[in-house]
Amino acid sequence: MRACPRADCDGVIIDGACDTCGVIPPRAFDEEESGRATAAATSWTAQSAGSAPSRPSRGSGRSSGRGLLGRGVVEVPVVPRRDPREAVLTDPEVPEHKRFCSRCGAKVGRGRDGRVEGYCPRCGHLYSFTPKLARGELVGGQYEVLGCLAHGGLGWIYLALDHAVADRWVVLKGLLDSGDSAAMAAVVAERRFLAQVEHPSIVRIFNFVEHHGTGYIVMEYVGGTSIRDMIRQRRERDEGARLPLPQAIAYILEILPALGYLHAGGLVYCDFKPDNVIQVEEQLKLIDLGAVRHVDDRHSPVYGTPGYQAPEIVRRPPSPASDLYSVGRALAVMTIPGDFHAAHHDTLPGPSTAPLLAEFGSYHRFLCRATHPDPGRRFASAEEMREQLEGVLREVAAAGDGQPRPGPSVEFTPERRGFGVPGTPEPAEVAAALPVSKMDVVDPGAVFLAGLTETDPAQLAGELAEAPVHSVEVQLRLARTRIELGDIAGARKALNAVRMEPGDWRVEWHRGLAALAEGAPHRARQSFEAVYDLVPGEAAPKLAIAACAELAGDHGDAARHYRLVWRTDHGFISAAFGLARALLAEGRRHEAVEVLESVPDTSGRYLAAQLAAIRARIGSGPIGLSNPSEMSELSVSEEDIVRAGDALARLEIDEARRAEAACELLEAALTWVRERANGAPPATSGTVLGRPLREYDLRLGLQDCYLALARHAGSRLARIALVDRANRIRPRTWF
Repeated sequence: MRACPRADCDGVIIDGACDTCGVIPPRAFDEEESGRATAAATSWTAQSAGSAPSRPSRGSGRSSGRGLLGRGVVEVPVVPRRDPREAVLTDPEVPEHKRFCSRCGAKVGRGRDGRVEGYCPRCGHLYSFTPKLARGELVGGQYEVLGCLAHGGLGWIYLALDHAVADRWVVLKGLLDSGDSAAMAAVVAERRFLAQVEHPSIVRIFNFVEHHGTGYIVMEYVGGTSIRDMIRQRRERDEGARLPLPQAIAYILEILPALGYLHAGGLVYCDFKPDNVIQVEEQLKLIDLGAVRHVDDRHSPVYGTPGYQAPEIVRRPPSPASDLYSVGRALAVMTIPGDFHAAHHDTLPGPSTAPLLAEFGSYHRFLCRATHPDPGRRFASAEEMREQLEGVLREVAAAGDGQPRPGPSVEFTPERRGFGVPGTPEPAEVAAALPVSKMDVVDPGAVFLAGLTETDPAQLAGELAEAPVHSVEVQLRLARTRIELGDIAGARKALNAVRMEPGDWRVEWHRGLAALAEGAPHRARQSFEAVYDLVPGEAAPKLAIAACAELAGDHGDAARHYRLVWRTDHGFISAAFGLARALLAEGRRHEAVEVLESVPDTSGRYLAAQLAAIRARIGSGPIGLSNPSEMSELSVSEEDIVRAGDALARLEIDEARRAEAACELLEAALTWVRERANGAPPATSGTVLGRPLREYDLRLGLQDCYLALARHAGSRLARIALVDRANRIRPRTWF
């Protein structure tokens, strides 16, 4: 058994895949067949390890054991395996609206005559849409034809039995028009390398045969349902229906490693669309490899589908970037109603016409980057696209059921410290607490940075300025140190010295930190928004934008972004406190209490959150009323006081903190009793901290609390002041 090629995995290769991480170590292409394959084969294994397939499935024992649709984040309906014989067409025919000349693209075989064979009226080229193989015909001496399954861009697809290999089901893919020399050349090119492609999410190519002068690819039969058919079935019930967003994203996440596998081998798929992805049970398969070509092929014809094909294809060959464009377009078609062949041929609907994009801003930004007209501004690789889309999926899934979907970031560190816990933070505090970009371990300065031990910012800045190499990571570290010292001009100088590639957001992120530390949240937000556009699946930009909105006084926008972060990942404790502050500022006290009470007891800020929830419940949170007209919603009720007392009683805290919290709670209760008494005791049976909600009892409770605080006072004067307060609050008696 071979060891897994990934350095961080101790699995072994079984049946062509790692039994731990699922990575597929592909075989190099045959160099005698393609001189272009040498360089691709050299880097194939290392690159494909970065685009590992999904983890082994926990589903049906009949499945391949390779797929895990939904990435463990959402549930995806299982599609039963289809009996191949049921898929055979009884009357195979190419619909008139799909008949085009293979040479000039003109409409042919339509209208009154509707001929399936003839000559193109525009260019005179012979066309034929009739199946060339009949039921029972034997192809290549071993493949018995059972009938037609479908028709595609390069020809008819037939179901057959392979009598040479245990009568297994296979698919024969032939030419649409046997007189089309360009299409024949494409099939001949497939024979040279496609049989070497082995990936659990890509249909297997078994053989290539010729029959009566026509070439046929022999491939694996995949008996499931295509994504296109899933959409069509939904549209038959509701014209505006599309796939649920989590399900559509799960499909793309499952198929992106397959595209990454092809790209790592120097291949481009060229014709990605919902028609070419089939689900069977819990597995997805990329089918129809007819358009696959080498990335440096400058001569073979390019096949693609209008509405999905990248705009640059008219002037340059297909590339991994053009494949990723098609993925973005396919995802839009799968989830958003609209005309993507005419009105939005090369654009996306806007949030004003597509409510889904208005609801999920991260998804909208993801689609915008994936389908950017400039290839250099799209995702750099299928793996980068997958990482960001998985973050979007976690956000969408959490919004659906309110359950957090945390996940590690490959781009950012965790929060360096919590900010605004509790209380409104200062800009410099936020800048010092926000996550920073993770270090690129292949950066020339990485070894130097790893050896730094100095902790004093001033001395560290000196060492960084004298570094033996002024790499990107060294300059970023110097900029952060300058920001920490308050030297914003020095930080900007360090950042201006860095030259970044398109799509690299690290300098812009540090510019945002510098502007924030300088007290310019509006300018900082511009930088963080630019980062959000590039990494829409990351929580850090949303957290930074929320903080900027709060510092600028826009509590509604702050609440929206803080909620995105907290709802998805309860590890960002600053988002919980920020969301609570924003809700309190908008007069939504009970929502703020719910947020603070949702901080898990495993968090180091659990007690702080629970105490803040108690304060918010009794109307003494860190932020005051934003509008006096909201007093009715913020009015403290008997239930609020009683529940706050119960919550405090359950907390395990030291005596001093308990006494301090109890004083605040009892004071609020006393105020409530006085305001509602109007000279007569209110009719209530409630208690708080064991004290009935009556003025006499609450005064006695406050007296005890002040005396308890006095015992923990840090000075004699403070102790005397607390004893005096206890004496003043003590109820008057005759004794």
